[in-house]
Amino acid sequence: MKVAVLAGGRSSEHDVSLSSAAAVRAGVVAAGHEVLPVTIERGGAWVFEGAELSLRPGGGLLGADVVFPVLHGPFGEDGTLQGLLELLDVPYVGAGVLASSLCMDKIVFKEVLAAADVPQVPYAGVRLARWQAEPEAVTRELAVLGTPVFVKPARLGSSVGIAKVWSESELGPALDAAFAHDSLVIVEGFSAGMEVECSVLGNGEPDASIPGEIVLTGSDWYDYEAKYQPGGMELVAPARLPEHVLGEVRRLACDTFVRVGCSGLARVDFFVEDGERVLVNELNTLPGFTETSVYPKLWEASGLSFPALCDRLLALAIERFETERAVAF
Repeated sequence: MKVAVLAGGRSSEHDVSLSSAAAVRAGVVAAGHEVLPVTIERGGAWVFEGAELSLRPGGGLLGADVVFPVLHGPFGEDGTLQGLLELLDVPYVGAGVLASSLCMDKIVFKEVLAAADVPQVPYAGVRLARWQAEPEAVTRELAVLGTPVFVKPARLGSSVGIAKVWSESELGPALDAAFAHDSLVIVEGFSAGMEVECSVLGNGEPDASIPGEIVLTGSDWYDYEAKYQPGGMELVAPARLPEHVLGEVRRLACDTFVRVGCSGLARVDFFVEDGERVLVNELNTLPGFTETSVYPKLWEASGLSFPALCDRLLALAIERFETERAVAF
C-alpha cells in the first residue's frame, strides 16, 4: 500500500513527532509498504518532496491508500487533524474526531470516567479567567487536594508545562506556567502508586499488551527528560505485580479504550496503589513511537514486532474506514 506518514505539526511536540515518524516510516517500509513522507511545518504548511501541498475536500492525500498521522498535541491528536482527514475522505490510523478531542482534554476524559465510577486520582479544573479574577478562592478550593499535586495544561502532552507542587506557595507560579500553554489547567492529587502503562490495539474488540512498569532512573517524576532522554527511565515488562492485578490493568485498559470510543491504538496510563488498587490516569490516542517510547516496546514484549505492529495499524485503519463508509449518512 501507499502510506502517507504525517510528521511534525504545529504544537510544542513537533520535534518528538519528527522522531516518532522516522521510526514509523522505517516500520512501514519493513512491513512491505511504500511511504509518502509528509511534513507539517510549525506554521501549518503541509510539505511533500520540498513542495507545499494543496488539499482538496474529497480528494484524498497524494493518492495514498491510508494515512498514518504521527503527530502529538494540539492540531495533531485533538480531533482537528482527524476532521481534516475525514473531509479528505481517506483512511487514517488512530481514533476519530470525537475520541481524539475527548481524550486530549484531560478534564473531560476524567469526567467521563467518573460518570462510570472508574477509579482515578482526585482532580480539579481551573480556567484562566477564574484564576485571574479569584486567585484566593481558587487556592482555597485546591487545598482539599493536599500536597504534593501535579499542575498540568489540560490539553497538552509529553509532560510539557507540568509542575509538581509541594506547597501552597508554589501553586500560583505553577498555575501561571501551565496557563502559558493552555487556558484550562488540571490539578491532580498525588498518588504514590506504581506507574504502569498498557498498550491497546484494535477497533471494537481491542487487545491489551503486557502491562509495563515505569522505573525512573534520574527524576522525581515522569517528566519530559525521563520520557525522551535515553536512560531517563527503565521499562519493566511485565510490571512486577500479581497476575490478577495485571489482568485488571489489561481489562481496564480495554474498557477505557472502548468507553471513550477509540480505534486503532492507544496507551492507557495507570497508578497501582499498594500493589492492588488500580487507578486510571489518562489515555493517549497517538502515543510516541520514538526509540524510548513505551507503546511499541510493550507490544514487542508481547510478541508483536514493530513492522507487524505498523502493518496491523494500517489494516485497522482501512477496516474502520470501510465500516463507517458502509452506512448511510
